[in-house]
Amino acid sequence: MTIDYRGARILITGASAGIGAQFARELARRGADLVLVARRTERLKALAAELEGVDVTVLPCDLTEPGAVAGLATELRARGITLTGLINNAGFGTYGPFAGEDAERLRTEIALDISAVVDLTRTFVDELAGSGRGVLINVASMAAYTPVPRMAVYAAAKAFVLSFTEALWHEHRRSGLRVLALSPGATQTEFFDVAGQEAASGARMHTPELVVRTALRTLDRRNPPPSIAVGRLNRLMAGMTRLASRRLAVTAMGALTAA
Repeated sequence: MTIDYRGARILITGASAGIGAQFARELARRGADLVLVARRTERLKALAAELEGVDVTVLPCDLTEPGAVAGLATELRARGITLTGLINNAGFGTYGPFAGEDAERLRTEIALDISAVVDLTRTFVDELAGSGRGVLINVASMAAYTPVPRMAVYAAAKAFVLSFTEALWHEHRRSGLRVLALSPGATQTEFFDVAGQEAASGARMHTPELVVRTALRTLDRRNPPPSIAVGRLNRLMAGMTRLASRRLAVTAMGALTAA
């Protein structure tokens, strides 16, 4: 069953680049009206100008700021905007030994990767479920499936997102709300530049187009799963990490992320 997005209204966080921007392009192509949220105003405006035939609302916002989600909800209500979809895509990672990380940056990482996801989902989940055509996608990561030395906080945050979203999938399996945790592997985005990680620079990376296509095709299934890893090899690896001992899993990841 292919979802008809015409007339839908979907909020996308982290929409200024990478996977978020590609979600915007593809959903606009399918007829969805959009609310684009990110910090970089000019990039959001440029993306909105690129999208044709749909209504696009640009709401610059730093989701790590206290009260940001409440302010966003207030602004949407003031504009008379009701959502049918939410894509929690905003996030970033840090790379390096935990003991050497900046404490404030770690707090910001947790605020964006965990707290904002929970706040946005709780704020809009009833609205999405009540629409009769709701869609909720939370972007996790392949890092969600095992502890990752030198990316300890990021991997733990994405493990939270994966577990949280799969639980919501079960809670809403009869409400009509389609819930999906999306786990990309290395993708051609700004992620590694922001994280300061060069270790993956030579890795084979997926495109944002493949990531978005995987998500939307998965939701089109008659009975979508609670989560999906992007790419056959990543799906195989996700299954293997769940079968391996914790000692083996974390040791293998430690070898991969060693400087």
